[in-house]
Amino acid sequence: MIYLDNAATGGEKPACVQNAVLASMKACANPGRSGHARSVACAQRVLACRELLSELFDGWGAERVVFTQTCTEALNFALLGALEAGDHVVTTCLEHNAVLRPLAALRARGVRYDVAPLKEGALLPETIAALVRPETRMCCVTAASNVTGQSVDLAALRALLPDRVLLVVDGAQGAGHLPLAMKQTGIDALALAGHKGLFAIQGAGALLLSERFTPRPVLYGGTGSDSHSLEMPPFLPDRLECGTLSYPAICSLAEGALFVKSRRAAFARRLLAATAHLARLFGKLRAYRVCFSPNACGIAAFAHESIPSETIAQRLSDEFSIAVRGGLHCAPLAHRALGSFPDGLVRASFSPFQGAEEAEALADALAHIAATAS
Repeated sequence: MIYLDNAATGGEKPACVQNAVLASMKACANPGRSGHARSVACAQRVLACRELLSELFDGWGAERVVFTQTCTEALNFALLGALEAGDHVVTTCLEHNAVLRPLAALRARGVRYDVAPLKEGALLPETIAALVRPETRMCCVTAASNVTGQSVDLAALRALLPDRVLLVVDGAQGAGHLPLAMKQTGIDALALAGHKGLFAIQGAGALLLSERFTPRPVLYGGTGSDSHSLEMPPFLPDRLECGTLSYPAICSLAEGALFVKSRRAAFARRLLAATAHLARLFGKLRAYRVCFSPNACGIAAFAHESIPSETIAQRLSDEFSIAVRGGLHCAPLAHRALGSFPDGLVRASFSPFQGAEEAEALADALAHIAATAS
């Protein structure tokens, strides 16, 4: 199969990640919960991953790296753990439901939000910043759209926001592809999905926090610290982490992040080249509408003038063994902005291990589908 669904989850894991997972299962213990040698060794491995992520994303130290199961959980921690009645949030039309649904739920608690639109097809920092009110507490934006791969200039946005406004970034698609530097850019919270551009296995998420942002706990339970108290510990990461950590997932994230660290720029160039090549191939295809520009996240979205997106995706799988995703991609406002609601788009998403060969196979298959449309 030609796997072009990497924006949903990375389809190919490097050998170092696979080996790390196997090793973690051969010598597994509960990190930080016991004092025996194996538990301590596992805790040291977890700490090393925190340190690596903080370094990779220009963070505020290992203690401000909180592990989660998913990027969605990390975003829930940042949103539900900080916002309260009377607060206002600025977000964008390109957000995933991992942002939109928590914000919609917070409306019942008296939180209000405004959504920045596209201007001439682009998400502009000034358009977002123009929605800030006196009561605005947070600006929550995606580092890269999971539909089009489009990014916003986060540094320019931070410069336009009042200092009091927290900048929360959904890094699900951007992490591993884009240079997301928290201190340099002024990001207060960065949510990560390890299983995409960071090559980890599923179940590896994280939330990196600035020194001025410590959300309230959203989950409650055992932490292995302050066990005499019925309150969650006041310090990070324990304040937001409860229950047993997914040690195999964290080990995979450590190896995946290390794998990306020295290769990110080269990988970004490959993905930019792959999407640029596919864009050129679409110039020879009839009846398709392109909804992407070349991008370093490897995302390419498109539609046929008469064939539903999910039909194309199914035919690509059944007839050509090409994996893509059709539909709304859990981003309904993005599709409304792009004019592709409610049918959605076909999304092909490349990995850095792919390029012209896969793009050409996809284009050939799409030409055949268009030619045989009834």
